[in-house]
Amino acid sequence: MSFELPKLGYAYDALEPTIDAKTMEIHYTKHHQAYIDNLNKAIAGTDLEGKSIEEICKTGTDKMAVRNNGGGHFNHSLFWEILTPGGSKEPVGNVKAAIDAYGGFEKFKTDFSEAAKTRFGSGWAWLCKKADGSVAVCSSPNQDNPLMPVADCQGVPVLGIDVWEHAYYLHYQNRRPDYISAFFDIVNWDKVEEKFNK
Repeated sequence: MSFELPKLGYAYDALEPTIDAKTMEIHYTKHHQAYIDNLNKAIAGTDLEGKSIEEICKTGTDKMAVRNNGGGHFNHSLFWEILTPGGSKEPVGNVKAAIDAYGGFEKFKTDFSEAAKTRFGSGWAWLCKKADGSVAVCSSPNQDNPLMPVADCQGVPVLGIDVWEHAYYLHYQNRRPDYISAFFDIVNWDKVEEKFNK
């Protein structure tokens, strides 16, 4: 079965002013779709065909086309899910408890923002759930993510920010820190909590 573009839960303009409608449309319909198309080609006829995107990220990254495009599909699917118009402002439930144990929400925001700002070139910053139930903040290059054995930090991503220029350049130009700061206005912490509890 081939992977398909997941449905968005909101209109292209719903995340304005944080993410403008044109960026949202291009990012979703062009960039994410290209990762899916290329992933489907890369796994066709291989033992990865029919596996979940999580399994592919965990086991299929020895082939660069699978690593880049599988990561691109997983990362973007997570990104769309954890965003919501208006945001929900602060963590809730078990993820809140884990962030409190990490050092609190403000420390998390500072560390996450720094990870996103200092990621050289293209990549992502993550909040991950580790095997022991605690959380970690890290970043990864390109379309890598913490599910991959090649990642510097291992865990299950529950929140991520795309810091590739295509995610923000039309609206923010070279002001990546402004984009990162505005990102917290549209985080869906209920969805992050749902992912944390899985």
